[in-house]
Amino acid sequence: MNKKLLYILCLLLLSVSMWAQTNVRIYGYVIDTNKRGVELANVRVENSAVGTTTNQNGYYELSLKATDSVKLVYSMVGYRTIKHTIQPHQSVLQISVQLPVASNQLTEVNVIGQRRQNSTLDVLDPSKFRVIPNVSGGIESYLITFTGVSSSNELSSQYNVRGGNFDENAVYVNGIEVYRPLLIRAGQQEGLSFINPDMVEKVSFSAGGFDAKYGDKMSSVLDIQYKKPTEFEASASVSLLGASAYVGTANKRFSQMHGVRYKTSSYLLGTLDTKAEYKPDFLDYQTYLTYNLSPKSEITFLGNFSQNSYQFVPQTRETKFGTYQTPRNLVIYFDGQEKDLFRTAFGALTYNYKPIKGMKLSLLGSLFSTNENETYDISGEYIINEAQLDADPAKPAGDPLGIGTYLQHARNRLKATVANLAHRGEYDVANHKMRWGVNIQNEIISDKINEWELRDSVGYSLPYSDENVNVFYNLKASNKLSTWRSTAFYQDTYKWNSDAGSFSFTGGLRANYWTFNNELLVSPRIAFSYLPRWKSDYSFRFATGVYYQTPFYKEIRDTLTDALGNVNIRLNNRIKAQRSLHFVLGGDHYFRAWGRPFKFTAEAYLKLIDRLISYSVDNVQIVYSGKNDAKAYSAGMDFKLYGELVPGADSWINLSLMNAKQDIIGDSYVSHTYDADGKILTSKTVYPGWVASPGEQRYTFSMLFQDYLPNNPKYKMQLKLVWSDGLPFCPVKSVQFRSAFRTPPYRRVDIGASRVLINGVDKTMNKSWLKHVKNIWLNVEVFNLLDIKNVNSYYWITDVHNQQLAVPNYLTGRQLNLKIMVDLK
Repeated sequence: MNKKLLYILCLLLLSVSMWAQTNVRIYGYVIDTNKRGVELANVRVENSAVGTTTNQNGYYELSLKATDSVKLVYSMVGYRTIKHTIQPHQSVLQISVQLPVASNQLTEVNVIGQRRQNSTLDVLDPSKFRVIPNVSGGIESYLITFTGVSSSNELSSQYNVRGGNFDENAVYVNGIEVYRPLLIRAGQQEGLSFINPDMVEKVSFSAGGFDAKYGDKMSSVLDIQYKKPTEFEASASVSLLGASAYVGTANKRFSQMHGVRYKTSSYLLGTLDTKAEYKPDFLDYQTYLTYNLSPKSEITFLGNFSQNSYQFVPQTRETKFGTYQTPRNLVIYFDGQEKDLFRTAFGALTYNYKPIKGMKLSLLGSLFSTNENETYDISGEYIINEAQLDADPAKPAGDPLGIGTYLQHARNRLKATVANLAHRGEYDVANHKMRWGVNIQNEIISDKINEWELRDSVGYSLPYSDENVNVFYNLKASNKLSTWRSTAFYQDTYKWNSDAGSFSFTGGLRANYWTFNNELLVSPRIAFSYLPRWKSDYSFRFATGVYYQTPFYKEIRDTLTDALGNVNIRLNNRIKAQRSLHFVLGGDHYFRAWGRPFKFTAEAYLKLIDRLISYSVDNVQIVYSGKNDAKAYSAGMDFKLYGELVPGADSWINLSLMNAKQDIIGDSYVSHTYDADGKILTSKTVYPGWVASPGEQRYTFSMLFQDYLPNNPKYKMQLKLVWSDGLPFCPVKSVQFRSAFRTPPYRRVDIGASRVLINGVDKTMNKSWLKHVKNIWLNVEVFNLLDIKNVNSYYWITDVHNQQLAVPNYLTGRQLNLKIMVDLK
């Protein structure tokens, strides 16, 4: 009996001891005397191995089990150590401390120089946004929440920047420019972008005024740096939209990364108006290898293979459009199918050598190849009626306003090979950072196009002729191109300090020569930044320069129409590079509110463009005129508030205001005045002059917000919102009504909720077969939460009154997605 009582007493004491252990979550900020976050400060429990370090904002977070008072130690080289005693009476504690400076060796200028932005490049750490709702699955979907960036098609990774088009954005991966397929017409064909998010370490983006080391584009540059693993790491994810897997390993001399992605949009495309059998399969493999030959030299290899296979068998489509006074309903019955196949391969070998301290020399060789096939024969029979607003099936439909058929045909083949050999160099000495490079590139392109469209509206083939049966559109081409392109650049960044603050000046020169049009281009660019030594944190910057966009293959295709109405393509070797003059003035204000760090950014810009190659946009396909026939300008302001609205979770709000206009030189139409009998009284030639550019979105508001449960931060929420102005559009080949109409505003809200299961913390993970699993993310996403029918483009048809009607092509509706992500160790 005494032994039983002793056992019971021991059990009671054990249970009381376990009950007394309180699981405490402690978080807060470590700041200096100027209220700036101290990065990489140590926060640990005294006489214990439990601890963590602060992030770039000075934020820290740790969890511990405590039965009694606990002493936290805050330390950092150059600062005095602070100790703080806590009593575990609460499960969540917010503690922020201020570290006094203990050494004069760490000057104020050095501290702020690591944290302030002194160029037009905005930097993003993609690892913080793994669970953000993402339809396209690429890094580009994050860019639409950046200032100056907009996108009106969630099925595409393409984006517009400050009034420019998709082709005006340069993309680099590890310093190597990457290319995209040329025949893409619609977002659902597009598949995966080149960039694999699992392999990315850093994202840098500039919406204008970028340095001379970046290439020849007029709008923006996206600079991606892939990571080099230092130990074994792996992850995998699966969702209703596809799957991905990544693995990385490293030893003293060799590191490697491999990533595989698969995407299918069948589930998402089911929300479109066109009911069809969608079979989009997109596969991508990438690898990044690094081998250290010696402490001063290394060899790296970046490889990629992707295949986009798109099959489309349309069945029916029903679209309601019009106004409340004139509602319309379009029904189309389809026959035929579309089969597209896009294969691309890319390889880049780089040799890096560091002969002396501060100097790095690189030799790069890369090869890009694409083989693109686009085939379709799709016929449709349509009828337009007056729509019934009350949708009563007992009421008969209104009289037909239009009955017709159409047939679309295409057999397009394109092959392109781009071979590149380049040298890059950099040398950092004293206050100078010098960068230079030379490059030679060979482009071989073979293009065969055969596409036409027949339209029959109320018994008449359009365009109508009493002598011939005409097609509405007919294009044939067979071209081959082999050219050489060479570029070179040099830039120097000089930094100096004074009692007034820290200054930085970057000057650079870029040259480009192309054998196709024998044009030599010289592009000067400068940037200046000032970090004042004020009590409050401010930074200012200004950049200007000349930016040429040397034509690639799509821009040089000039169309010619013969006497029979057939359209042919010739390559215009007299074409010149488009030219843009940038002015960018911006500033940042760093401050703390509610004990949290924030950054407010404002930028004003002006882009003056001449020698513009005019274009039209159909979905995500850009069709150029093939000649320098326009001039344009774009001006506006961007505002961004970035910070931790919730401690430890980055969020931001953007507002962009823009005015972008273009003038097509020599563009005109004849205007008539009529009498009561319909006879022409007078005629005059009208020149439209300045009209809205195809990419003008006068306003864009975007927001990215993250939150979590205070008592259990493993439950997180992510919200992404975009509200932007509609894009200009007009009837096909209309000069009189060019850019006269706008699509409705693009409005979209995506939301996600996630729960993370952590090994060693959650009981579910304490299984022997899960010992190599670091954590598991369970994510639920709702795309287009408000189920708004956004318009992507318009299809023009003619009714019985010979009036053209714009039938909207709507984008995806509300859709639920489930996603599981696993990290291995």
